[in-house]
Amino acid sequence: MCSCMVWRVSATLAPRQTSARTQPAPRRRTRVLALPEARWALAALAAFLLGLALDLGGAPAWAHGVAYAVAYVTGGWEPALEGLRALREKTLDVDLLMIVAALGAAAIGQVLDGALLIVIFATSGALEALATARTADSVRGLLDLAPATATRIHADGTEETVPAAGLAVGDTLLIRPGELIGADGTVLDGTSEADQATITGEPLPVVKRPGDEVFAGTLNGTGALRVRVDRDPADSVIARIVTLVEEASRTKAPTQLFIEKVEQRYAVGVVAATLAVFAVPLAFGAGLTDALLRAMTFMIVASPCAVVLATMPPLLSAIANAGRHGVLVKSAVAMERLGETDTAALDKTGTLTEGAPEVTAVRPLPGSGLDEERLLALAAAAEHPSEHPLARAIVAAARERGLPIATAEKFTATPGEGVSAVVDGRPVTVGRARDAVPGPPREPHGAQAAGARPDAGPRERGATVVTVHRDGVPVGTLALTDRLRPDAAATTAALTALTGTPPVLLTGDNRHTAARVAEATGLTDVRAELLPEDKAGAVHDIQRTGRKVLFVGDGVNDAPALAAAHSGIAMGRAGSDLALETADAVVVRDELAAVPAVVRLSRAARRLVVQNLVIAGTFITVLVVWDLAGHLPLPLGVAGHEGSTVLVGLNGLRLLRESAWRPGRSG
Repeated sequence: MCSCMVWRVSATLAPRQTSARTQPAPRRRTRVLALPEARWALAALAAFLLGLALDLGGAPAWAHGVAYAVAYVTGGWEPALEGLRALREKTLDVDLLMIVAALGAAAIGQVLDGALLIVIFATSGALEALATARTADSVRGLLDLAPATATRIHADGTEETVPAAGLAVGDTLLIRPGELIGADGTVLDGTSEADQATITGEPLPVVKRPGDEVFAGTLNGTGALRVRVDRDPADSVIARIVTLVEEASRTKAPTQLFIEKVEQRYAVGVVAATLAVFAVPLAFGAGLTDALLRAMTFMIVASPCAVVLATMPPLLSAIANAGRHGVLVKSAVAMERLGETDTAALDKTGTLTEGAPEVTAVRPLPGSGLDEERLLALAAAAEHPSEHPLARAIVAAARERGLPIATAEKFTATPGEGVSAVVDGRPVTVGRARDAVPGPPREPHGAQAAGARPDAGPRERGATVVTVHRDGVPVGTLALTDRLRPDAAATTAALTALTGTPPVLLTGDNRHTAARVAEATGLTDVRAELLPEDKAGAVHDIQRTGRKVLFVGDGVNDAPALAAAHSGIAMGRAGSDLALETADAVVVRDELAAVPAVVRLSRAARRLVVQNLVIAGTFITVLVVWDLAGHLPLPLGVAGHEGSTVLVGLNGLRLLRESAWRPGRSG
């Protein structure tokens, strides 16, 4: 039985997880049976299994013959049609070659072999169609981030609910607390905080005051804002993300496995040679049956089964091994591409960091009468009723130290300033002090950038600093930073060793925070305050120098860069739907160290592919020369053909071993 594998294997394996930050509305996903390719493939598989059961059960030949014929028709009509269309354009592709090979096998009595080849080929097309449809679903679902309607304010002060798509530049919008912002624009009045992680990747809400820019699809906090629309909805940052992902996906779509790059010449050569093997003996008086048998024997031994198996088992084994270790690689093409990368680019929030702030420094002021634990407990008591990410981090830090948290009374939260409460009968505020040292624009939750403070220590540079007041007098400060993943530094070092160059840090966060993370992970090329299109542009710039970029990210704002890069890996636990669908691979367990491991595994697979191509090529050459120069019996030709496929298949399965995942030579 022919052991041919598929020429194209592509399946969407990413788990369905959503970001813990701003989320799009639930979106529609293409069902498998909604695709005609899937329905035809299923029909072909059912007919083949029925025919196999009848064949093995001793049923009359006509019974299993009819079932096999149904499998041929349902699974083969579409690739045959595509192949004929290509032939009309004077192109001979593998679709038509595989159909001819299947019909040729049937012509010499190998009906089962041909039917199996048809079923595998149809299943491959269905999986590829499903992957394409799922990615398109994700791109369309991104538009759900922006609200369908917005509240427009007229010159006379009246309000009107209008479709967000119908907004015009110059319109004034009212954004109520907790609403999604309907358009890109500028704040005219009001103070609030906006969760814009989907656009910039920043882990904390950003204070918005008059004159600040806001983005469509980001989530307003507890304050009300009046916003002037500055961009047409079709030109918003969210809309540009959709365009960038679609354009990049179309650019990468023609990518094929190495063996497919030579399919045109190979197909033409095999068909021409088969016709010659059939016609030349006839011209010299050979019998029709003998000439046909020799030609079909030639087509079988020259068929691409062993060559295809030379490529697929190593890549599929590598996919299985990676999946066992929590990395889902979506296709054989994606696995092959991972090993080609020679430059890594990394997102910060959610990739090198965990996307959640933690308290990294507690500094009581001299004369406050407080030590570190009492200062932290005081701040935690005031922040306890708040839902702000910084408040949760402060409370968590106090609990980790086992500190008692007093009950706060008369709690109030002021957007952009902080919180105030009465703790143990004394007023306490946590936020930006009115008499604080001047610095850059105020940070989320009323904090100031530690990088502006001359006394900021190494751990505080790039941190968010809040000041604690009691009875109106400052008593200390707390520094909070986005928690670095434990394996971040080791991962960047491993990627440097694999590619020969240190990774590039691409982030939408501020420069101080980016510099802190770069210092901790040994990175020197840092590009901060990037919008999604800027990240994709940076990837394009690197690739224009001839490099092949591996981009690792997690959020919606990373999707254009994931699509534009030669290969993309998404962090799965907190990754957005769009990032998971756009990436070539997903790290399900959020183990950053798995990134260099899967690159090493891909390179090992590529080495085995080369070995297998040499083995397969040698077998095919020997069998073809034997058939042309002498007389190759059909059973011996089938045995040699099957032997080569088994040999290269077993060689590829070596990558299923546990040792293949462990760090080794970079290859």
